[in-house]
Amino acid sequence: MQRFKATKIAGFLGIFFNLFLFIIKFIVSIMTSSQAMLADAINSLGDIFSSLMTLIGNKIASKPSDDDHNLGHGKAEYIYSLLISIVIIAVSLTLFKDSLESIFIKTNYTFSYFLIIVCLITILIKVSLFFYTNKLSKSLNSLLLKANSKDHLYDAIITTINLLSIILTSLGIYFVDGIVGVLISIWILISGLKIFKESYDVLMDKAIDNATKERVLNVVKKYKEVKKINHFNATPVGYKYQISFTIFVDGNMSTYDSHEIANRIERELENFPEIYLTVIHVNPI
Repeated sequence: MQRFKATKIAGFLGIFFNLFLFIIKFIVSIMTSSQAMLADAINSLGDIFSSLMTLIGNKIASKPSDDDHNLGHGKAEYIYSLLISIVIIAVSLTLFKDSLESIFIKTNYTFSYFLIIVCLITILIKVSLFFYTNKLSKSLNSLLLKANSKDHLYDAIITTINLLSIILTSLGIYFVDGIVGVLISIWILISGLKIFKESYDVLMDKAIDNATKERVLNVVKKYKEVKKINHFNATPVGYKYQISFTIFVDGNMSTYDSHEIANRIERELENFPEIYLTVIHVNPI
């Protein structure tokens, strides 16, 4: 429950601050006709939507298992992530088109010190949110919060690039604004594609990564009574996995002793943050 509560708080903070940033960025982008600032504003709007979907998905995913959902509701998080990614991709393509046009078609760009102020405020807020969520992700070993912290860091980097373009534009180099808008839209597109792939992989029951599988097998191999391991399977359950495999033991071993070995292995694997449930079948050899 601590994980879901922390994610909920981080989601609310993300919505509040990104809404504030979107409003000031959008107003200043209209005032100055800055394509780069408009792209940055849309990026903040996407962050609001992402945080909102994260809250909804997190609420559903936090529900315990029931008769209709024996493995819980963890995949809800990824269903909402998939929806987020589709919106992000669509927005990024529109921004790319508009920014590309602004490079070749001169716009009525108006330099304003408000552009610099908004960038500095954004960088300060995003760096603060990065440190907050990054610390939480490490203490809770949360992949969702880790991704959230990286998103804040990337936003700070994007706005820093935007700040550089504003400074160059103030010196009369106007085409840089459109170029930065293109770069930001590409960055948003890549982020959307990454979220889409991650969500798609989980929903399509992608197997556990090789490194974690190897760690699991190393635990099993510590038990000398286990002569062979077979039929290893892993199914994603939200951000965790249900794993199952068969161990082969001496056929002369009692049923109680052989299953006690399986129980000991399961208890060890309970400490793996990636593992939701372990099912071990025991066969004689």
